[in-house]
Amino acid sequence: MVDKLDLPQKNQPIVDHQALFERSGEYLFIISPDLKFIAANQQALQWLGYQEHQLIGMHLEDVIPLESERSRAEILEDHIAQREVMLRKKDGTLLPAEISVTAVTNEMEESVYIQLLARDISEQKNAQLAMKRHIRALAVIGETTAGLVRSPNIQAHIPEVLESLGYAVDVFCCVLFNIESPVRLNVEYKWLEHEAAEFTVQAALRPYLEEIASSPTRVFSVTGTESKLPNFPQISILVIPIQGKMGLWGFLGLFDRQNQLSWLTNEFDTIQTTANLIGAALERLRYEETIHISEVRNRILVDALPDLLLRVDLTGGILDYNAHPSHPLYALRDSVIGKNLHTLWPENVTQMIFDTEDFDAFASSHWVHGFSLPGHEEIFEARLHPISEREALIVVRDITEQARLDRMKSDFINRASHELRTPLTGAILMAELMQRGIGSKEDMDEYLRVLLHELNRQKDLINQLLLAGRLESGRVNLEVVPMTLLPVLEDSILAVKPIANKRNISIKINTAFDLPLILGDKGGLSQVFINLINNAVKFSPEENTVEVEATTGEKDAIISITDHGLGIPADAIPHLFERFYRAKNVTVAEIPGSGIGLYIVKSIIDELGGTISVISEVNKGTTFTVRLRKAVEKE
Repeated sequence: MVDKLDLPQKNQPIVDHQALFERSGEYLFIISPDLKFIAANQQALQWLGYQEHQLIGMHLEDVIPLESERSRAEILEDHIAQREVMLRKKDGTLLPAEISVTAVTNEMEESVYIQLLARDISEQKNAQLAMKRHIRALAVIGETTAGLVRSPNIQAHIPEVLESLGYAVDVFCCVLFNIESPVRLNVEYKWLEHEAAEFTVQAALRPYLEEIASSPTRVFSVTGTESKLPNFPQISILVIPIQGKMGLWGFLGLFDRQNQLSWLTNEFDTIQTTANLIGAALERLRYEETIHISEVRNRILVDALPDLLLRVDLTGGILDYNAHPSHPLYALRDSVIGKNLHTLWPENVTQMIFDTEDFDAFASSHWVHGFSLPGHEEIFEARLHPISEREALIVVRDITEQARLDRMKSDFINRASHELRTPLTGAILMAELMQRGIGSKEDMDEYLRVLLHELNRQKDLINQLLLAGRLESGRVNLEVVPMTLLPVLEDSILAVKPIANKRNISIKINTAFDLPLILGDKGGLSQVFINLINNAVKFSPEENTVEVEATTGEKDAIISITDHGLGIPADAIPHLFERFYRAKNVTVAEIPGSGIGLYIVKSIIDELGGTISVISEVNKGTTFTVRLRKAVEKE
């Protein structure tokens, strides 16, 4: 150790501080000018697995491989500060470390020895790797949402999504397949790693098809099954069912080269979410195919018996007319024939359909989408079909409902993409700052705090999306049993209290002494009341009060949650329980939220056979009232 070194006078303080040298939490090495170890503290020896006599005299390059002569010169001239290197332990394994070097010289400016300080950064590297993998996995969800939901060509995009998922969870094969009757595998989409080109999904799944087909709603997994691939003789298989509302079943299959599903615990939520999104995209594809077939049929029917049919000439004169009485533009046939289209509709609308001054106006079909007419709230589309050079058939359809659905779809896509992307962007930024090492330790702690907050925020949103999807598809089974209401209310208040305390908002509870047993599910009701109480706190001014009251009705228990905050506009209340709906005053006030919580609340209460209503006044407050059925007491 250091006390055995014959060091010059200038270095005597090192010897005097041997106790500090030995007790330091860092790994300390003393190296001679010819780059040989002459001392090390016990922590450093244990770290590398050497005894003192084994390390002393070894060359530095036996432990820290130096890239060039320049590296040696930098050590001797004290040019190294906080460089990341790989240290070789006695058993040959490599450890990532951060080193700093101090060269000590005598009065003659001659190098006497070199002090090397090392720090183990294995955990940091592992954390960075885990963080990158988690962010990469979260990115798959964003890519799937943007790619599948927005893509006009879903079939071409699905293999790219499978590839992204495969790389994110480190598997060599991802497939979408179904099982036809009799038990026969049909692979619809597949991504396969180039090194696994010899792998066949059919051979791997064949022994398990009957088991998968017999329980198509359950997740199937098998580890350590034999494979004919020379690179990995054993594989693991995970099969996740995908179901659509149209009742068509399919499966997402993943194949891991390990003999155990090492990624299953951490990445299963990502895989499940991606499977759900792929299922939604496939459902959309099937809907679009069905709609397309329906449109073809409808087009034939419209040509024969349209909602509204106008046969016109080049001047706009109406030669024939037919309409169903339920059509918004219905009129008596005799009152229309002989008139000109310009006298019925505004000039700008007729000009969009065809130009009466253009002799080639009836040369080809023409389509005008999304116009309105005076005195009508509906939205129409008109299709012009040429009959001859001088006559055409105009089919007018009411597309009000279609336009509303298009707006709802657009709003859903925009909000879902935004809500998923926003926390992911912040998380990636924090991870990049941490990776670059920009900032002090306090900055790094803040980066980590923000990173965890953003990841938890996205996790909460994904959990809400998953729960909403399960509720909508009927896969949430609530256990409706007689239960006591008060403990659920108290636990829900306790869960929200930390958020309320930050804004100095008090939550008061007032319950009747004779509250009856109600029919409910503890987990489901916890979701309901935590959502409602949390919303009341969120929309309340600071230093305010939220009241929770429970009373007894004739056939039910009545629970009301009241705040004195922002309030809800009257025109927003009918849409309040729709997915992703948010009132305009909430958006203007920039109060965060996904707009899916009340949808979940309403779905759970409906499932329990209860009701929920709301009374609100802008800038004065809101009261949500939940009614839950009493349990029938046995005599």
